[in-house]
Amino acid sequence: MNLPQFILASSSPRRLELLRELDVDFEVLPSDASELHNEHLTAGETSQINAYRKARAVAKKFPDALVMGADTLVYLDTKLFGKPTNHEDAYRMLKQLQGQTHQVVTGVCLMQLRCHRQKVFAESTEVKFRVLTTQEIKNYLDRINPLDKAGGYAIQENGDKIIENISGSYSNVMGLPLERLKEELPHWEVPLGVH
Repeated sequence: MNLPQFILASSSPRRLELLRELDVDFEVLPSDASELHNEHLTAGETSQINAYRKARAVAKKFPDALVMGADTLVYLDTKLFGKPTNHEDAYRMLKQLQGQTHQVVTGVCLMQLRCHRQKVFAESTEVKFRVLTTQEIKNYLDRINPLDKAGGYAIQENGDKIIENISGSYSNVMGLPLERLKEELPHWEVPLGVH
């Protein structure tokens, strides 16, 4: 049996798309680990714990492979915005975020269980929303599916309609900090630009 060398422990189509941009060989095996949310932890701590849990669940099945788990959270001040439960919830989130600058934090865990190696880190990006009317929020939500996106929005899908500017990594807001991964992956003997 040919075991995968590098596994993305995520079912996110955006993470899959982003990782392809690094031109690396990898396989996708979504993690069944449940996400933890604890009001006593910061977004950085929570995202790193969730990334670790996702990576470990898959690494137990493939201990020789390098497994990467990731978790992206949106927060304003100390309030966390997860994935909305329905369109009304997404509308409520965007109403709170409009006109404000919030943080998008992605926790990443790289783990090779058999070698007892792991690296866990979080990257943060500041996102400033435009001041939005009720109709502008509704129009935006008609254009995208907000239900699988933290904060109820996607920067890459009509993001210019709601976002004024960002400070930090654009890909981090989508779900993976590619700039940081380009620095980290060579330490794990994952060749970049193999295709």
